[in-house]
Amino acid sequence: MEAVFAVWQRDVIKFFRDKGRLIGSFAMPFMFLILFGSGMSGAMQAMLGGGSNSGPLANFDFVEFMFPGIIGMVVFNTAIFSALSVVQDKEFGYMREILVSPMSRVSIAIGKVLGGTTVAVIQGLMMLIFVPFIGVSISLAMILQLIPIMFLVGFTISAIGLLIASSLKTSQGFQMVIQILLFPMLFLSGAMFPLNGLPLWMDIIVKINPLTYSVDMFKEIVLQPETMSAPLRQAMGLDLEVFGHVISFTEEIIVVGVIGAIFVTLATMKFSKSEA
Repeated sequence: MEAVFAVWQRDVIKFFRDKGRLIGSFAMPFMFLILFGSGMSGAMQAMLGGGSNSGPLANFDFVEFMFPGIIGMVVFNTAIFSALSVVQDKEFGYMREILVSPMSRVSIAIGKVLGGTTVAVIQGLMMLIFVPFIGVSISLAMILQLIPIMFLVGFTISAIGLLIASSLKTSQGFQMVIQILLFPMLFLSGAMFPLNGLPLWMDIIVKINPLTYSVDMFKEIVLQPETMSAPLRQAMGLDLEVFGHVISFTEEIIVVGVIGAIFVTLATMKFSKSEA
């Protein structure tokens, strides 16, 4: 446990000392909220028929719809890019030093995943500073629900990042692979737009995307879809179905948890066999 804590502590301290990373992580979420959220809100409402003052979609708010997706995007970005430190440690020789230490490789891998998870949760919570400026209502109870879900999602994505990082030797290669995965996973998760009317092949990708279930959990907590009318839930794509079955919040937790367990096992095995 001491080895896990040492690796975890190093990654968390590096995060707080890197002011550029800390500030820069807000740039893309802020851009999406301003450009896509505020800028396209009217267009989205008009397309969905929610621009009028009456009707079942009159209460559609695109900024409110996007906000849980923005939280998911921040947690996803932070968690998966945290594995970049593994590749950097290889390049600068630090990884070789800790691999020849008494620490087990499994402890190092778990520490890396937990470090990335912790940083992702912190970044996700920091996004709540936008709440007063965008008109979204977040209660303390919601925040208390968000924290464990952020941890679960961050853990799963950090494990995926570690698995990728363990297979690569350069930072450039890691960033290239992540960029290829980043936007398809993000835009096919329902974070930016409702997942309605998709062709079959794209719907299949959506259903196997772990970020889809992660973002939907954030929406369940923030948007409270059970208080909405059925047409509004449908317009927002909040009734996530697999084989005609509407996935419950508990089932989403199980899906993301199982994916996390699988990837952390694969990442730990791969990391244990990798060379510094």
